[in-house]
Amino acid sequence: MTRKTWSATLAALLATLALLASSCGGGTTSGGAGSEGQPASESEAAGGPILVATIGARSGQLASLGDWDWKGFNLAIQEANAQGGIQGRPIKILEFNDQGDPTVGVNVAKDALSQGIVAAMATPESTVALAVKPLFQDAKVVQITSGQALQLTEPGDPYIFRDTAPSTTIDRTLAQYVVQTKGFKKIAMITNNGSYGKGEHDAFLAALKDLGVEPVADVVVTPDQKEFSSVLAQIRDAQPDALFIGAEEVESGLIAKQARALGITATLVADSPFVTPVFRDTAGCDAIEGSIMSTTYLGNDATDATRAFAAKYKDAYGEDPELHGAKAYDAGQLLVLAMQKAWPNIDGEHIAQALHQIEYDGLQGHFKFDENGEGLAASLVGTIQGCQVVPVK
Repeated sequence: MTRKTWSATLAALLATLALLASSCGGGTTSGGAGSEGQPASESEAAGGPILVATIGARSGQLASLGDWDWKGFNLAIQEANAQGGIQGRPIKILEFNDQGDPTVGVNVAKDALSQGIVAAMATPESTVALAVKPLFQDAKVVQITSGQALQLTEPGDPYIFRDTAPSTTIDRTLAQYVVQTKGFKKIAMITNNGSYGKGEHDAFLAALKDLGVEPVADVVVTPDQKEFSSVLAQIRDAQPDALFIGAEEVESGLIAKQARALGITATLVADSPFVTPVFRDTAGCDAIEGSIMSTTYLGNDATDATRAFAAKYKDAYGEDPELHGAKAYDAGQLLVLAMQKAWPNIDGEHIAQALHQIEYDGLQGHFKFDENGEGLAASLVGTIQGCQVVPVK
């Protein structure tokens, strides 16, 4: 073969490879350390995939939240794709790691938006969700979050939606059960000063005051704190009947474990973090026996729908689902229903309008979004028996 013939053949081969590469979509996109470029036109092209994103921590102390979020959401989206997607168009998920950091979250959210997404799970962490909220609102792209900060759904943003009940509902249910049903009047509080912890503090304190109860101790820690002996000593001295913990899963587990080590015998009470295996593994089963929580999802054996979801989840991932996976699955189902209603206008503005119009019976209950993006208005109460979460009797 002559040098000229070889050069021509090589050029043709390279052109063919380039064409093949451009026609093959990637899997998920990992943000934070650079991402594969994906032109916005792919989402807009007739018959092309509809681009959505998951943004959440996939590394660091909050990595379990991002992992559960992605798994539940991905399961719902893959089910929709198996049934033909949206009028034949598949939904493609771009995955971004915000590392639980607001600055990283803003950067990866900008990346996701530049690639033409129409909606995103963004994010399960309240602090990061608040940081990226203005970006999604300005871009007119749907933002779904399980973050509990009350500011997330303040009036004026038609593009944000919470995929679970707000902390005001959850903590009011908890306070009523603790005070009215259990009869506890000496209640102490320990919360962190992050967006999640502050929201929990304010919601539970307001609910207590509505019931005529003032906490016997009210201490605040930082979200990354690991040692709590000094503040827990203050709580021990107040001799509470119940101790409310308002912090994420790992920190809540550390507080529970150290409280028992210091001799605090009060019943531990909280909301959703108490139902997760991360909390139970961190605290240890002995420390949390008899604890009480308010949440929207107590377990996988509640209904036919939760049992079916749990079976599909375990088949897909080799593990049992928990609350956060269930919330994200509901979010994925809601998004698919909204896309079907918005068709043929698959853009953030029309999908948001559709989300405000649809109703859905999900794993957590009945969804009907109000103008501020709150869609679920009920919560359940459970307790831990034998290191398992069960409904209260």
